[in-house]
Amino acid sequence: MRTAEINRNTAETKIALRLNVDGKGKSEIDTGCGFLDHMLTLFAKHGRFDLAVKCKGDTNVDYHHTVEDIGIALGSAFKTALGNKAGITRYGDTVLPMDEALVLSAVDFSGRSYLGYDLSGLTEKVGDFDTELAEEFWWGFVRNAECSLHIRSLAGKNTHHVIEGAFKSVARTLRDAVKIDEELQGEIPSTKGVL
Repeated sequence: MRTAEINRNTAETKIALRLNVDGKGKSEIDTGCGFLDHMLTLFAKHGRFDLAVKCKGDTNVDYHHTVEDIGIALGSAFKTALGNKAGITRYGDTVLPMDEALVLSAVDFSGRSYLGYDLSGLTEKVGDFDTELAEEFWWGFVRNAECSLHIRSLAGKNTHHVIEGAFKSVARTLRDAVKIDEELQGEIPSTKGVL
C-alpha cells in the first residue's frame, strides 16, 4: 500500500496527517475550520483516499496558517506515498458539474510545482472561511507534492459550489493520475527516467 504519515509542527500549527492513496474514501478530519473539514471529507470520498487530519492552529487569529499548512502536509503526504512514481499514470483531468457550477482540473505529477488557478467570481467568504484561502491551500499542496495542477471554474455563481466542485474535481483528477498503469510494468512514466 502507498501510505504516508506527516507530522508538521510550527509556532502556528500542529498537524498530524495520515494518507492512504489506495484507500476506500474513509476520513477522520478535525482542522478547527468547519468549511475545510467539509472540503477534506469530500476530497477523501471522491478521490477514494483514506485521509486522517488533526490540526491545532492559531484559528483565534484566522484560518490562514491552518489552511496553508494542511495543504503543505497533504502535498508532502502525496509525494511520500508515491515514492519514485514508478508505474503511475502520471496525468489526470476531470470536468465536474455541481448544480450551476462547472469546474475543470488537470494534473501532471511531473516533479515540477505549478498552480494554474482561476476560480472567478467568488464572494469573499463562505461562512467564516475567507475564500482566497482555497488558492493558498492548493499552492501549499503543489509545492510539496511537486506537481503541476490547473483548476478553473467554467461556470457558477454559488461560491460554495464552485470551491466544493474544485475539491471534488481535483480529488478525482488525482485519483486518476496516481493509478498504477499495468502497461508501464513499474517503469517511470517519463523519457528522462525520473519524475
